[in-house]
Amino acid sequence: MSSASFTERLDAVRINRFHWKLLIVSGLGWLFDAMDVILIAFVLSPISREFALDPARTGLVVSAGFVGMFIGAAASGRLADRYGRKTIFQVTLLVYSLGSLLSAFAPSYELLLGARVITGLGLGGELPVVSTLVSEFSPRAARGRMVSLLESFWAYGTIAAGLIGVFIVSNPALGWRAAFMVGALPALYIAYLRRALPESPRYLASRGLLNEAEAVVRQVERQGGAPLITVARPVAPPPAPRVGLGDLWAPAFARRTVMLWILWFGIVFTFYGIFTYVPSLLVGRGLTVTRSNEFFFLSTFAQIPGYFSAAWLVERWGRKPTLVTYLLGTAVSAVLFGTAGTGTDAFIYASLLSFFNLGAWAVVYSLTPELYPTAIRATGAGTAASVGRIGGIIGPFLTPVLVASYGQGAVFALFMVVLVLIAVNVFLLAEETRGRSLEELGEARVAASAT
Repeated sequence: MSSASFTERLDAVRINRFHWKLLIVSGLGWLFDAMDVILIAFVLSPISREFALDPARTGLVVSAGFVGMFIGAAASGRLADRYGRKTIFQVTLLVYSLGSLLSAFAPSYELLLGARVITGLGLGGELPVVSTLVSEFSPRAARGRMVSLLESFWAYGTIAAGLIGVFIVSNPALGWRAAFMVGALPALYIAYLRRALPESPRYLASRGLLNEAEAVVRQVERQGGAPLITVARPVAPPPAPRVGLGDLWAPAFARRTVMLWILWFGIVFTFYGIFTYVPSLLVGRGLTVTRSNEFFFLSTFAQIPGYFSAAWLVERWGRKPTLVTYLLGTAVSAVLFGTAGTGTDAFIYASLLSFFNLGAWAVVYSLTPELYPTAIRATGAGTAASVGRIGGIIGPFLTPVLVASYGQGAVFALFMVVLVLIAVNVFLLAEETRGRSLEELGEARVAASAT
């Protein structure tokens, strides 16, 4: 192992305490991001009442966050490729906390929209950068599983949002403003903990910082039981060809970029178009606000087995078949939920929606950073996520308008069609990445294209 390059050593080391610490500290930030996003589903009704909003203006509260996420995802990916993953890794969570605090104290509808944009900047920047960092540290054989487990923290954030919705938002003495504060303050502590995590050695090596990269690799190896001292000369990976933002559309990556942009747009559009409004839609079917919040909260527990089953399948079955299966499962569940009532059948279909949709998300985050070389990995992931946020802007805005005009069944049929189309897109255009190193998937493809 001592004569192997940095990247080969990272791929060969066993999962150890370093990886678990990285996963937990990264995942806790992911948890607070999820908590904020899902919390909107619980606070929309009280916000709408306080500011006397019509359905279109209510939808803008959600869409404002996605405007920020669109900008944050695109900017943070590019910044992470230029200045490093760790710096942006810390800053995004601070921006999110600031936006959540401003949301809690917003005195008017207009200022609340501005605060949601700031929150979205942090959220949009956090997710692609964190998944890139975890992907670059993970061994080849467990990379998909580690990123899927990272995404599983979204389920814990969703459950936390449900608890806040049931016990804080529904409490007249606390309400929606207290709910935003609960999410903001602990996230500041997680941002502080992130200071102890090192920079990605793949990024350091790509910048010619070989001694720094060697020190980080040795840190990872020592956590796995490697000797404390070695006299072998560190070996740098072969120099990667220089690539830039325009190379997302170079022949080597154009097909991957098309596939990812379609996938991200469709899955974000359907996720937020559906899950942001599940409690409100249940109220429209006749349930009380409290009862609908409890219904939604209990159905989100199905996300946990959805994530863990996907984390197991991506390394056993592969990214592509797992993703296609979970997208089609989401499509069927969506149309069944859209035509259900408020009884046990609706609860089962809502749970299946959570299971399949969040399992699909685990694979999306595993696959996305694998498809680009180190020099543009965060840029490629951030840009794909940014395109997805366009769907996040449109979906929550359209859902209440379309439901008012055509009914819930027709809107969920639309979501089913979109999900089937993106499953076909993955089936036709995606390539399998299971068992392949990041360098094989990225840098080697660039080199082959250049010759």
